Amino acid sequence: MSIPKFKNEPLVDFSKPAARKKQEAAIASLRASLGREYPIVAGGERITAPGKFSSFNPARSTEVVGVFQKADAAIAEKAMSAALSAFEVWKHVPPLVRAACLFKAARLMRRQRWALNAVMILEVGKPWPEADADTAEAIDFLEFYGREMLRYGEDQPVVKNPGEKGKLVYVPLGVGVVIPPWNFPLAILTGMTSAAVVSGNTVILKPSSDSPLIGWKFFEIMEQSGVPPGVINYVTGPGGAVGDTLVMHPKTRFVSFTGSKEVGIHINETAAKVQPGQIWLKRVVAEMGGKDSIIIDAGVDLEDAAKGVIASAFGFSGQKCSACSRVIVHAAVYDRFVGILAEKAAALSLGDPALSTTGVGPVVNRGSHASILKYIGTGVQEGGRVVAGGGAGSPEGYFIQPTVIADVAPGATIAQEEIFGPVLAVIRAKDFDEAMAIANNTEFGLTGAVYTRNSRNRKRAERDFFVGNLYFNRKCTGALVGVHPFGGFNMSGTDSKAGGRDYLLLFLQAKSIAEKVAR
Repeated sequence: MSIPKFKNEPLVDFSKPAARKKQEAAIASLRASLGREYPIVAGGERITAPGKFSSFNPARSTEVVGVFQKADAAIAEKAMSAALSAFEVWKHVPPLVRAACLFKAARLMRRQRWALNAVMILEVGKPWPEADADTAEAIDFLEFYGREMLRYGEDQPVVKNPGEKGKLVYVPLGVGVVIPPWNFPLAILTGMTSAAVVSGNTVILKPSSDSPLIGWKFFEIMEQSGVPPGVINYVTGPGGAVGDTLVMHPKTRFVSFTGSKEVGIHINETAAKVQPGQIWLKRVVAEMGGKDSIIIDAGVDLEDAAKGVIASAFGFSGQKCSACSRVIVHAAVYDRFVGILAEKAAALSLGDPALSTTGVGPVVNRGSHASILKYIGTGVQEGGRVVAGGGAGSPEGYFIQPTVIADVAPGATIAQEEIFGPVLAVIRAKDFDEAMAIANNTEFGLTGAVYTRNSRNRKRAERDFFVGNLYFNRKCTGALVGVHPFGGFNMSGTDSKAGGRDYLLLFLQAKSIAEKVAR
């Protein structure tokens, strides 16, 4: 089996009429099937539950995208039993065969690209380019992790010892619980699940209740790719009844989570308690929040810098853990830069993401909408000055205008707490040293960027800007699999690097084997 070298999946160019027509057709096709009911799947068995919940289109808040099952503890236990049984077989399947399933899934995703984009456009409100980038990243994860497993399945280098024959092999952990987020509902879900599965583990996948349909589409693709029943079990439902049950389960070997700091801390604490009958310490892989800064130094191209900040702050309505929510600006260029930012933010097109012309869509749900508006009010109460946006948009969906708040104090609420919405705080710094101090003054450490032409300041940022992903003279979002291994420090998570060469080690354990040889 000849496997070409990994390369990132190209993005669709929606300026081309043919591409726009395909995406419009896929959205229309999905709209014709909205409101269908989808089952839970445990060990290949389709299961319905007495309780149901719906996934809604945040741009049209009463439009039901799909109806899903509310699992309970009994269903969670059924999924665990199926995963345990499947693990006894799957763990012995050769790495090449497991990787081949991922490569086939990548091919299926390419064929279904327009349909997958359409689900994210309607289910979580992603504008077209954001949805397509999500699908492309999911394909990248499948291709990259498949190749990574082949690397870990090869002979590993060990020091030779006279009189012995030795080797090191990597073996899977067991059954894992995968809890992905709604903001990258295909890419991150695919990466977390495929990394665990290609490593020889089996999983119980609990997608976010805001994005269960794209989770279902992924599950179908993995079934079609040849992954046996029970290797991936699709379980929907509330975090308390389902998530906590599985995190606490004595047979759970690891938990892979992406989401908020608060939920990540809860999972870490819950998983750390050894339950009766548990014979291991559970491994927790957590990618949590961010309060990401871009520093604007004196002497840079302010138009170019503002373009990068706007893309980082308002792409997918700022609903990214990597989003720029704080821009720290050198006093020498502060006033000019604020004016440019305000103009660019006001020019963004706010509307239904089902339309190709939309630049900024809705936020994901009613609770998020209310929370973000409250943060805007707090920002003003604490001395901030709204220079763009500041209010809600269309009453039909959960829209919020791209908002820029200037003159924010470094310790203000909106400069410290993760908002997860289209709100950008602008902070003045007297010089680069103060800008660096402000950039490091939060409990997070995920992404950051610096616009500078000063070599001393660049070296200072490389050394002291405490984030997992640092960029220079470009936006702080858009990490590419294999190019920018993604994950941060402090309360941003457990320092895992998704899309990097060491990520699969989080789902494997090393076994050293030595044999005395006759002389």
